[in-house]
Parts: sequence; structure tokens; C-alpha cells
Amino acid sequence: MFTLNCKGSLWVINSPLVMGIINATPDSFYTTSRATGISHALETAETMIREGASILDIGGQSTRPNAVLVGEPEETDRVLPVITAIHRAFPDTCLSVDTYYPAVARAAIEAGASMVNDISGGRFYPNMLPVVASLKVPYICMHSTGTKETMHEKAITGNVCTEVVHYFKERLEACYQAGIKDVILDPGFGFGKTMEQNYRLLREMNSLQLFGLPVLLGISRKTMIHKTLGITADESLNGTTVLNTIGLMNKATILRVHDVKAAMEAVRLVTAHHQ
Repeated sequence: MFTLNCKGSLWVINSPLVMGIINATPDSFYTTSRATGISHALETAETMIREGASILDIGGQSTRPNAVLVGEPEETDRVLPVITAIHRAFPDTCLSVDTYYPAVARAAIEAGASMVNDISGGRFYPNMLPVVASLKVPYICMHSTGTKETMHEKAITGNVCTEVVHYFKERLEACYQAGIKDVILDPGFGFGKTMEQNYRLLREMNSLQLFGLPVLLGISRKTMIHKTLGITADESLNGTTVLNTIGLMNKATILRVHDVKAAMEAVRLVTAHHQ
């Protein structure tokens, strides 16, 4: 069981949660996840909430390999209207902002988000961790390597699980020193890791339990699925469900997905299996 303080509201997590992905971007790798306008974003949010999503993760920049980097002003312009509209329509739903920009994180929290999801683990901008601490919201700290320009190029050498554990030890110390109270760990599947390393990390993901923190699994429709199967991202729902199930068996706390219904079914079946 875990607890999270989301802007004064105490969350008790006693079973795995599902986080739905809403991309306020024109170039995310999975086209169906792209919110083409406010009305589309609201429809997607309503569907995901109805299907069981506890958190909606809203991002304004694609972090796939070879994606064009988006600056802070443009990312703000993309995510803020979406967060504002969804928060107004569904005020009881936890919204997460997917950003490594401190100013975007602050603006998003002020607009109604209550969680920050940072692929850089606070490495790209030194003031990110103090900003999150001042906002008093949970922080998703992801494992990645290199800079925002090279994070898909600088591959890990050696044991990927050992590398990820050492990374989180260092990043958690930085988070706690900054004053962040609630941290969620994301091993960063697909970021600076080979196919073999991704699968080893999934097999040994329960090694992250030594930190005693929630662990987020973000593998939805990623390359490790469709490249292995020789299919496309559009055809990768079944593969995603299989790997999400493995992740749940290895103690994943939150599934970050494009397809909420399938993920919720996996959670219910794995939960029933353990009862």
C-alpha cells in the first residue's frame, strides 16, 4: 500500500492504478493518442475515466526517437488549454503533466494538474526539483540517460538493472534534498536502452521494490513490442496487454497506457489471481 499527497488530497493506493495518456501533440508515435483539439481531448478524457483511469497524463511534446524538440512557450500553449478544460469538466480526476520544463510544470499545476511526470528525473533543468517541491505534488522520476538531445542515443553499458537502481539512489537523494515528499519511479522503458535491456528490466523490475515506492510501467505500444512482433504501433494492443500483465506480476503500481479498458482488465485479472 502507498499513499500520495496530491495538493492536500491524500491518495491511498492499495491496488494498481491506470494512467491514461492524452497527447496534445501533432507527432506522437501512436496517432490515436493525439488530441486534435479541446473537444477531442475532453471526449478522450471522458472515455478513459469511464473505463477506469485514475490519472490522466497530459503532454505537449513527443519524446520518441528523432522527434522535434518543442520549446517551453509552445509546450505551455499546447498543454495548458487541455489541462484547464479537463480539470473544469472532471475536477475529481487526478491530472499529471508530462514535462521537463519547470515553468510548464508550475503553470500546469496552477491550471488544475496535481502531479508532475518528468522524463529527465530533474536532470535537464536544475530548478525542476525545487519547483515541484514548492508545488507540493507527487513527482514521477523517470530513468533516462544523456541530455534531451541525446537521451535516445546514449545507451547503457553493463547491467541495466544495476544502472537503474544506482540512478534512482542518486535522484531520490536529490528529490528529498529539494523537499519533494512523494516520488513515483519510472524505469524509462525505451529510453537509452537496447531491446534486450528493456526485456531484462521488465523481468527484474521487482528489484525496484527495495526503494519502497510506487513504480510506474510505461510500455504502451512501444518499439519493444511492435519491433519484436514485426507489426506496427497501431497493432500493438495485445502485446501491450501481455507486457503490462508481466509488469503487474513484477509489482508495477501504475500502468501508463493508451488503452485504459484493456489495462483495467489486466489489473482486475492479476488482482483476482493474487487473492
